[in-house]
Amino acid sequence: MASKTLYSQRDPSLKKRDDFEDILEERRNSSDLRYALRCYTPVLYKGMTPCKTTILKTIVLQSDQLHHVINQVAKETGEASDIIQEEAVNILEEMAHRLQLSTIRFFAFTLSKAFKTLFQSVRVNEEGIQRLQQAIQEHPVVLLPSHRSYIDFLIMSYILYTYDLALPVIAAGMDFLGMKFIGEMLRMSGAFFIRRSFGGDKLYWAVFSEYVKTMLRNGYAPIEFFLEGTRSRTCKSLTPKLGLLNIVMEPFFKGEVFDVSLVPISISYERVLEETLYARELLGVPKPKESTSGLLKARRILSEDYGSIHVYFGQPVSVRSLAQGRINRSQYNLVPRYIPRKPSEETQGFVNDTAFKLVRKQEENMVLRPWVLIAAILMQNLDGIDSVLLTEQTAWLRGLAQAFGAFLDWPGQEPVGKVVSSSLSLHHGLVRVAGGRVQLAQELQETASPKEALFNHAVCVLSCASYRNQILHVFLRPALLALAMDTAATSRKDDVYSSFVYLRNVFSNEFILCPGAMVQDFEEACYLLMKCGAVQILKQDIVVTERGQPILSFLSGMLEPFLQGYQVVCRYFSEEVSEDLAEKQYIPSVRSFAVKCILSDSIRCYEALSSDLQKNALAALLRMNALRKVKVADQATLKVNKMAVKMLEDTLGGKVPAQKPVLARL
Repeated sequence: MASKTLYSQRDPSLKKRDDFEDILEERRNSSDLRYALRCYTPVLYKGMTPCKTTILKTIVLQSDQLHHVINQVAKETGEASDIIQEEAVNILEEMAHRLQLSTIRFFAFTLSKAFKTLFQSVRVNEEGIQRLQQAIQEHPVVLLPSHRSYIDFLIMSYILYTYDLALPVIAAGMDFLGMKFIGEMLRMSGAFFIRRSFGGDKLYWAVFSEYVKTMLRNGYAPIEFFLEGTRSRTCKSLTPKLGLLNIVMEPFFKGEVFDVSLVPISISYERVLEETLYARELLGVPKPKESTSGLLKARRILSEDYGSIHVYFGQPVSVRSLAQGRINRSQYNLVPRYIPRKPSEETQGFVNDTAFKLVRKQEENMVLRPWVLIAAILMQNLDGIDSVLLTEQTAWLRGLAQAFGAFLDWPGQEPVGKVVSSSLSLHHGLVRVAGGRVQLAQELQETASPKEALFNHAVCVLSCASYRNQILHVFLRPALLALAMDTAATSRKDDVYSSFVYLRNVFSNEFILCPGAMVQDFEEACYLLMKCGAVQILKQDIVVTERGQPILSFLSGMLEPFLQGYQVVCRYFSEEVSEDLAEKQYIPSVRSFAVKCILSDSIRCYEALSSDLQKNALAALLRMNALRKVKVADQATLKVNKMAVKMLEDTLGGKVPAQKPVLARL
């Protein structure tokens, strides 16, 4: 049965989590061929039989909604309806999946071989699988995995096949169609291909939305897509995209289905296959184009050990229960169902809130390995750290993370020193251990210029930062409070709250912070810091205890790179830009400025070089009216408000107290 609750304020450390089963264990002890060719009889929604792709396409092309849009486009363009209809047929042909069991069996065999080579284990919460099995039989199901690797959609289908569950149809980017043979293989394993952006193409949107809704309404297969829209290169959760979520909720809003079950799924990697590739992309190296030859060249990764994968299937969430009291569905009866309509402000707000809370659920159920703790410590000790001290700090941080509710997977009763040593060995490409010290590795080239040496070191720093980022959601709210206490004018509760809300607003593109949840986040941060003995909350003040100083210092250090990175962006607009800047020049120009700052030793923040941080900082400056975007023809220009930029820089640096938020309810 689907759950209504998405977010709870109770102590996160008390949350009960399911046990895991390693699905590769059986694969290592039995025939992969027998596994691939076994009897596969999944139970479908209300006992339906799978629909042939030709029938599915016919239903879409004959739908009233698509005919309405075709006639509309024909009137607007002056072209004959038959021509527009033919265009719709071509769009659908390019888009549609052709799921075939024979292809699934081929992937089952080949992925078994690959996963046994790459990973020590693939662990799945079987209680979550049982909940999903029940949900699939009751209502249309939408699978929402986190997205950190290309492996994500492969591992999802592999798991569902293993447990004899209905295979999903998966929204995939058009890039994959450029992979000859592989693109069509993905199509035959359930992928349907969509453009990265539709612009104002009414016909494309109509075909796409009707295709998805037809599959959902009829329960032919679970629909799978990534709420974040793309892989996270930083291993932080990305701001959710709402387009597909709007589409899958619409049949419920219009009364075409009784309910829809949304299943948040958390996929955690002990070691990410693309770790250095992501770091290079963040530093401006173009993303390699998806191609079959590129895939074949990547075979060398099969000689590496990538540790474990944990896949946590969360509690199915009922759209019907969530919408109760929030969405007035009678508004959808005022016009015929087949006429497309823009979601109301009320509906858009509901979908947005739901999306953020689902991503929070993904974060909460991420399984964290010891390496993320080690990476968090190394990121605050870029010059290296004594190996004994690293072990002590890892044990200390483990206790703090567990007190804050982290979903830690610690190897049995192993001594901390042994766990640390094993983690360092697994991530040998990122760290170097010598003379009793542990530090980040970097490629040493005698002929390298200062810029090349900086770039090589930055690749390693950003790769390590991506693992620290995996645990940021655990510490985020207490860390924001720790920073707020540093930058607030006094220790008075209302001043600290003002700083907290200001910082939360600045970083709202950087982290998953649910809209309108300022008070809840502040109260959660206060509770967790009180619980670990770091602060005392008096009637009017928040006071740091003696025990709390190292805790608050470490928490502030977690967010320091983001704070410094945003200050670098503010300095760039203050010092390097007169009044206007072409938006397309922003990323390369601010990166060059950050390089200059690092080489001159004015900062040591390598994360200021990350395009992800630079884009999020730009979004914050625009949102806070420090910049204004003006579009002329196809050219977007940024207009700089120097005073507002300087004020933001000074506030982040603690030179100016944050303005008090309106209606702060404490």
